[in-house]
Amino acid sequence: MADELKMATKYQPKEVEAGRYEKWLEKDLFKPSGDKTKQPYSIVIPPPNVTGKLHLGHAWDTALQDIIIRQKRMQGYDTLWLPGMDHAGIATQAKVEEKLAEKGISRYDLGREKFIETVWDWKEEYAEVIRQQWAKVGISVDYSRERFTLDDGLSEAVKKVFVTMYEKKLIYRGEYIINWDPKAKTALSDIEVIHKDVEGAFYHMSYPLSDGSGVVEIATTRPETMLGDTAIAVHPEDERYQQLIGKTVLLPLMNREIPIVADEYVEKDFGTGVVKITPAHDPNDFEVGNRHDLPRVNVMHEDGTMNELAGKYAGMDRFAARKAVVKDLEAEGHLIKIEKMVHSVGHSERTGVVVEPRLSTQWFVKMESLAKEAIDNQETDNKVSFVPDRFENTYMRWMENVHDWVISRQLWWGHRIPAWYHKTTGELYVGMEAPENSEDWVQDPDVLDTWFSSALWPFSTMGWPDEEAEDFKRYFPTDTLVTGYDIIFFWVSRMIFQSLEFTGKRPFKNVLIHGLIRDEEGRKMSKSLGNGIDPMDVIDQYGADALRWFLSNGSSPGQDVRFSYDKMDAAWNFINKIWNASRFALMNMENFTVEQIDLTGEKTVADRWILTKLNETIQKVTDTSERFEFGEAGRILYHFIWDDFCDWYIEMSKEVLFGENETAKQTTRSILAHVLDQTLRLLHPIMPFVTEEIWENIPHEGESLVIADYPVVRPELSDEAATKGMDILMELIRSVRNIRSEVNTPLSKPIELMIKTNDETAEQFLKENVSYIERFCNPEVLTISSNVEAPETAMSAVITGAEIYLPLAGLINLEEEIARLEKELVKWDKEVKRVKGKLSNAKFVDNAPEAVVAAEKTKEAEYLEKHAIVSERIGVLKAQL
Repeated sequence: MADELKMATKYQPKEVEAGRYEKWLEKDLFKPSGDKTKQPYSIVIPPPNVTGKLHLGHAWDTALQDIIIRQKRMQGYDTLWLPGMDHAGIATQAKVEEKLAEKGISRYDLGREKFIETVWDWKEEYAEVIRQQWAKVGISVDYSRERFTLDDGLSEAVKKVFVTMYEKKLIYRGEYIINWDPKAKTALSDIEVIHKDVEGAFYHMSYPLSDGSGVVEIATTRPETMLGDTAIAVHPEDERYQQLIGKTVLLPLMNREIPIVADEYVEKDFGTGVVKITPAHDPNDFEVGNRHDLPRVNVMHEDGTMNELAGKYAGMDRFAARKAVVKDLEAEGHLIKIEKMVHSVGHSERTGVVVEPRLSTQWFVKMESLAKEAIDNQETDNKVSFVPDRFENTYMRWMENVHDWVISRQLWWGHRIPAWYHKTTGELYVGMEAPENSEDWVQDPDVLDTWFSSALWPFSTMGWPDEEAEDFKRYFPTDTLVTGYDIIFFWVSRMIFQSLEFTGKRPFKNVLIHGLIRDEEGRKMSKSLGNGIDPMDVIDQYGADALRWFLSNGSSPGQDVRFSYDKMDAAWNFINKIWNASRFALMNMENFTVEQIDLTGEKTVADRWILTKLNETIQKVTDTSERFEFGEAGRILYHFIWDDFCDWYIEMSKEVLFGENETAKQTTRSILAHVLDQTLRLLHPIMPFVTEEIWENIPHEGESLVIADYPVVRPELSDEAATKGMDILMELIRSVRNIRSEVNTPLSKPIELMIKTNDETAEQFLKENVSYIERFCNPEVLTISSNVEAPETAMSAVITGAEIYLPLAGLINLEEEIARLEKELVKWDKEVKRVKGKLSNAKFVDNAPEAVVAAEKTKEAEYLEKHAIVSERIGVLKAQL
């Protein structure tokens, strides 16, 4: 059988996937169709950082996007999935500096220009690694449109946005307390700071009044910053300290006279009610200092060491200085006590060091009006829909409480700030290009926060600021963004307010939020725990399709997922089941062509039933996928393929395929071919490699599943009567098998089977399909009649429309049979209560579709009937004891 030989006896992912991706690329199957009559559908990839290899979270993210875009492509949309990568300023620069440090070289040894060349080399190396990983996962992006956040086109967009915002006074330069990373020597935004609980202390100190009339007590967690104190403050209504307002104290260790000011920032009821004010080292103190016109004394270098304003502590690391200050305070009698405590301390997300609040001149985005526009937009038809919708609250909370955004970074790798300072006058110039006589000007050395350019990603990649660019006009706004909930603040929110500001449109219609991938114990994967999983290793072992199946079915939207190799085994087993079912079909379709597929012939009840089930599956999978419920779509597909198609239909088809009726065989082959074709199409977005491999072997039309039509419901192939009939048949077969199992009677041993029918329709149906009963129940004697007398000693079961009796003489223990039936009675009790509860719920009855309510009423009647029959049977058996 030629067709059979094309498929190995066992699913082997490496053989199936080898070279497949390259074939798709060669045929340009991932590019937009170019057909302007089709509705466009676009996604931009969340650009991974060029800092290293992709992790499981990236694989999850890209797999979900690929499922969406592949399905839309098959559904006839003109699809664009635009790939790209992010320069990731601080992260990439840190990686390259680490690599140079191994050779004993710093960026300063190389100089700015040479260092940036080195980073570009790094970028090219890791960008290629990322592309290879994308290929291995099978993502269907259009590489001809690949972008990088430092591309010339994107750089133009960044400059345009910066200059425009500056001219609109939305960007300003100012001296503020910012989060400072002493290792990377750069500013950080609030959301680049991770707070961790660490052991620390409150250091209680006494500051002597200058007039010698006493001391005041203050407490701090950062005693090294006291060297920069320029005042102490009390609450203006605190009766304890009214007489001190306006006096001065001598700053211990520095012997500097500083004032006592009154400010409502101080909490009367917290601690001593007296606080030190260090405007250059604390954001709240900075505001107090502004109100009282206090000087700002910065006692720290950018690398976290103390500077010359720290007196004798100059040159010390900040934490060494802390110990020295405390020791000296104690020696001079100013240390009152040290109170141990655990408190939350900010750490740099990138380098892990403790963040230092530090006075610095930086560039900021004024957020008030931008945030308001983004908040107001959520009340319009132009809103961004979050899936699940609870994450809209996360987004809104951040927008409502947002601070001005510090956008300058003291780095070399990134978008250079388009601002210049005149060498003589100090005049500031902001523009798209350097000013005339550029030799008289020096450009700001800082670069922009990575998120500034990433915020423009959905439209800068489409050709903006050229609003006539073809892609911008056709594919923007994009349709769906897929990302993790941990990036809503960093990226999603910024894309929304920048897009509204510069295009007047939302950047995407939907945001599909997924969770994090955790290990089997529910822990976050991390280097420190050593529990990270390389997705490429998983693919090498199980194949990309198995990984994609696990990732798409692992959880519902917004939920975390736990990775386990048991789940990967299950995914591989499922694909192997599909493989084997396909091989069976092929073995029985030798030389069968697509032209021979004919669904109009006389069909068995199993034929009509599987076509009905296929229609139901197409409808449910399409509906759930539209809602991004891929886990539910996968569950529906799994049960259809494993249970309905493999376990029932294929087994029942053997009755025809192994028979002598050639006409019936052709019909069954047609249905096998049709159902398999449609099932592979439904599965293709999730597991593209194996479905394409199988599809090429079965009778088919078209070049590739990538661009094949997605299945649609064909109402003419649905048959409700066949479904009801098959439900009875399957219930009967399962019941007989269960009874055989309970009394250890194998299927190979013929038995007597008595079926008492409760209505003519059921009786006629069972008699017409007696061949299935004989094949799957193996009765030596079979009786189907409404006149069956229940034997005194028989195993029994109740099914819809009939009662089953197996007079297994000598094998039945009456007490055990009564116990079994009583368990069954409990089951029907529960079902009756459940359905009655539903039907007594006015909200359900009034709001559910009529068909749904009618179905529940039918169930109620069936359950009550089964309950009555089982109850009666128990009474008969008990009478025999």
